Amino acid sequence: MNLLVSMRYLVALDEHKHFARAAAACHVTQPALSNALRALEAEIGWPIVKRSPTFAGFTPEGQRLLESARRMLHEEDLLKQDFSPTSGRPLGKLTLGVVPSAEPIAARFAARLHALHPGIAPVVRSMSSQDIEAGLDNLTLDLGLGFTDRVRASAKALRTMAQYTEHYFLVRQAPSPGKQGLQFGPPITWKEAADLPLCLLTPEMHSRHIVDAAFDQAGVSVRPVLQTNSILSLAMSAIGGSLCAVMPGALVGVVQSHSELQAQALKDPSVNTPIGFMWMDTDRMSRPLEAALTLAKDAAWLRHAAAVSSLLPA
Repeated sequence: MNLLVSMRYLVALDEHKHFARAAAACHVTQPALSNALRALEAEIGWPIVKRSPTFAGFTPEGQRLLESARRMLHEEDLLKQDFSPTSGRPLGKLTLGVVPSAEPIAARFAARLHALHPGIAPVVRSMSSQDIEAGLDNLTLDLGLGFTDRVRASAKALRTMAQYTEHYFLVRQAPSPGKQGLQFGPPITWKEAADLPLCLLTPEMHSRHIVDAAFDQAGVSVRPVLQTNSILSLAMSAIGGSLCAVMPGALVGVVQSHSELQAQALKDPSVNTPIGFMWMDTDRMSRPLEAALTLAKDAAWLRHAAAVSSLLPA
């Protein structure tokens, strides 16, 4: 039995939650994958996969083994990197978990990173703050982009690097169509916005907690007409004509070409939320992660991120 191969099968099964898809991802047949996992169970003396006609999860022992498998494969990647004749160049996959409100920034970052280092294959995944922190902890993510104030409040061994400050805006139909895309209207208070038919993100999202806190600070409560966990639905709700969307600045660019819309900075209170990269505190990094963090510190990139996230004066 090849232990590393079996560990790779185990991680693939966790990722795909399906035996056939996991086998396909590993370029083997399903019987080959299943037999390898049964051999692994025989070797350690414990069941690791819950038995059912379809994948039903891992046993407690399997879950512990899965954590070890991720660490072993991560170490294997680092060793291959060190011994590679191209060790000076960053090569391989970089998986970035990003909160939905920062997706436009993450997409630009990933594209710029690949342009600088064609050997890096970025994978951007939209995730909740909790899932990003868990993914960094269990090594399924290399890098996260999200709310750094959450990280400072947690006990996790994460490092952070500031990228930009998130501000909030009200996006709605303009009084009359413009000629050059999205129009910029005068600032509006959170209290005034509370009286409008609103579309907000759903309550489990951290951005919604920030918005609710701002309304509370303004002394008002809101009952949104529409709630969504999709940033596309949030943006499209304003295009529909009757709703007003509360959006962070980075998302305003999604509707920037729509001349029938108007964006207004929200004030009283002023909401300034730090957004940054986060990664596990370790003395050994992959070359792609090192390259990503170098780009994250680049002054030109930081100016670009600030410009994209602050389309209006804050």
